[in-house]
Amino acid sequence: MSENQPSPLVGIVMGSPNDATAMRQCAAVLEQLGIAYEMKVCSAHRTPDRAHEFVTTAAKRGLKVIIAAAGMSAHLAGVMAAGTHLPVLGVPMEGKLMGGIDALLSTCNMPRGIPVGTMSMGSHGAVNAALFAAAILALSDKTIEQRLIAYRKAQTDAVPETPPTL
Repeated sequence: MSENQPSPLVGIVMGSPNDATAMRQCAAVLEQLGIAYEMKVCSAHRTPDRAHEFVTTAAKRGLKVIIAAAGMSAHLAGVMAAGTHLPVLGVPMEGKLMGGIDALLSTCNMPRGIPVGTMSMGSHGAVNAALFAAAILALSDKTIEQRLIAYRKAQTDAVPETPPTL
């Protein structure tokens, strides 16, 4: 990171490089809102040391929110939530097993005391995770709040009042 770049506020982790397509959509929304982020592949099961290093140093690095995406029953969001006091947003990835329902259930069914905010599956969840992270950050940053309000207004304004003619 250079002197001119702001410190990342959001950490995006994914369990597999296969999740990058959806999570790039998350990153694109953060970029649109002017929120700095960092992104890594940190499998809870295949790279546990990397995942541990990421989460245990997140707050010291200045992160305020972690977005964790994983498929199957690999519970990266739970591993992240267990290792930090920061808010963790889970994005279950669609998959071949039951269409991703296993990932959804493992992300939303956390034991009491280790919360994970669970988004919808795939790219929709990735975009919503970015917007939810922005809403969390907007609580203490008026600039982000203004950008988020403008984003939501532009989204509303883009919806036509009448359907297109055929």
